Amino acid sequence: MPLGNLTSQFFANIYLNELDQFVKHILKAKHYIRYVDDFIILHENKQQLEKWILEINNFLSNKLDLELHPDKSKIIALSHGIDFVGFRNFYYYTLLRKRNIRKMYKKIESFSNEEISYRGLIESFQGWRAYSKWANTFKLQRRVLKQIQAIKKNSKRDLIDKYLI
Repeated sequence: MPLGNLTSQFFANIYLNELDQFVKHILKAKHYIRYVDDFIILHENKQQLEKWILEINNFLSNKLDLELHPDKSKIIALSHGIDFVGFRNFYYYTLLRKRNIRKMYKKIESFSNEEISYRGLIESFQGWRAYSKWANTFKLQRRVLKQIQAIKKNSKRDLIDKYLI
């Protein structure tokens, strides 16, 4: 089953329900969030989190035949931001991942180089904007839209469109 497929997401949620029950009812973690196969636990005590990592890894190994990813399972301060479900989450605000911002700028560059159509650029922008609205990105969205408008205004294709109408 392909990753990202709705069925695989559905089954991941069912399969990992046991993890949810373990973390909430056995470990009694108050601040636990899981989305498909990604999860975070917030706690003010680093030693408690270190203990829970070991207990969760044992539970996953013994009960679900799974293991935590060694490079992605780490304890970090919330002040450094938590990379979770496509965003960099901080205590009072949320930002987009830098690579997602770069992807949008590459689409604009592709339009500027006449590699994609204006319609293709706008479709990409609309999808990106729908995603980015969940973060604190009002100024970023305006900057990106202004750049699109400036390139569209100076585009050679725009001149051709005027004569075709």
